[in-house]
Amino acid sequence: MPDREQVIDDLLDDRTYHIEFNGHLTNHAKHAVVALAGLGVPAADVKAYYDAYAKLTSYGFGLEPPKPDRHRITEENWREHLGRRTSFWSYCGFFDQRERELGLDEVLRRYMPVLLPGWTGSFTHATIHLGWALDAGHRWMAVEGLAYMAFSYSTCHPERAVGPGTPDPSPVDSLLRLAGAWEERRDELSHWVAGLLADTSPVDDGRIHPELLRSGLQFRIARTLSEGHPLIYDTPAWIDGDAWEPLYYAVTLLYLSHPGDFVLLHLITSLYAVERIARRLPAEQHRFALRCFWIGLLGTVFSGGDFPRRAKLAALHRLFADAADDTADDDGGGGGGGVEQEWRTIVGRAVLEEEEHNPKLVYVLRRIWERSGRRAVYRVAAAQFTATPDLPPTFEEPPAA
Repeated sequence: MPDREQVIDDLLDDRTYHIEFNGHLTNHAKHAVVALAGLGVPAADVKAYYDAYAKLTSYGFGLEPPKPDRHRITEENWREHLGRRTSFWSYCGFFDQRERELGLDEVLRRYMPVLLPGWTGSFTHATIHLGWALDAGHRWMAVEGLAYMAFSYSTCHPERAVGPGTPDPSPVDSLLRLAGAWEERRDELSHWVAGLLADTSPVDDGRIHPELLRSGLQFRIARTLSEGHPLIYDTPAWIDGDAWEPLYYAVTLLYLSHPGDFVLLHLITSLYAVERIARRLPAEQHRFALRCFWIGLLGTVFSGGDFPRRAKLAALHRLFADAADDTADDDGGGGGGGVEQEWRTIVGRAVLEEEEHNPKLVYVLRRIWERSGRRAVYRVAAAQFTATPDLPPTFEEPPAA
């Protein structure tokens, strides 16, 4: 019988299914494998989850076989086909060959400066695919992630960033400032977003792929970032530092302002991916990765036509800024209470979830909790599960070609 590592490796190496299904819906199966394996789920149960997901996802559709490519991707044309959603497997072949020639670190160094601005494409799932592959140390999944980032590319336009910008010392300060700006200008900003979303001309002229319009959510994000807003591109001072830990804290507060929010959850799991990618890049590219993430985050939140209330964010910050789980609260692993028992309960609930975003949330926040000095905010947020959203009426139409 194959050992645990072999089972996990085989699942991450599987090429039976396409990267998407029913148009733009992402095949999350391998993300779930990484999360479940990281949470200590037995290999047989991980495989059973993978097989069940392939037959019937939480959206009510099964996974699909690989789609034929329209183009052969080469070094000469790989940029030309970014975001055209036509040649995923050819992109896999291209990055597979480049990795064999150059090694993965050199491939990341060469290609990520072009691909990172598109990190919100496919609702961040391509970036998650790559970043979580690096986390798992799996070569083929990383090749798929690179290919998917190219296939679903939709830029956040980091070239529009201006600086030196606001003197915010931390991401939480930036969120509080922006929440205040939204309260002062709520009618103006919400009407601005509504006007953008009513204008589908970027689909008509080819700037946004028509499948994103069918998605609804992905169109909303791509349309907001295609237009942009000065508030999104005003670079805060903390971008110049090693801001990963403060950024996790701020994004988790954002999630707790609307616990269980499906969109905000993705900002946590994709931040983990962007950090994993950035850690494999030269130091001078880290600031670029942070800037891309922050711009994409703001575009994603703005695209909903609202922003969390400043008073609520400030109250959450007061609750959690200095809150840490004391080791005295541990029960030694065998009792009925304590912080470790609470984590066991959260993990136990997560692995029962058919909605795979929940074990992914728990996996990331457990990792960040461990390395952050056991900050309570991550344990509290990990217990706030999401539900699979209803598909919009646009799904009554067939996928765009």
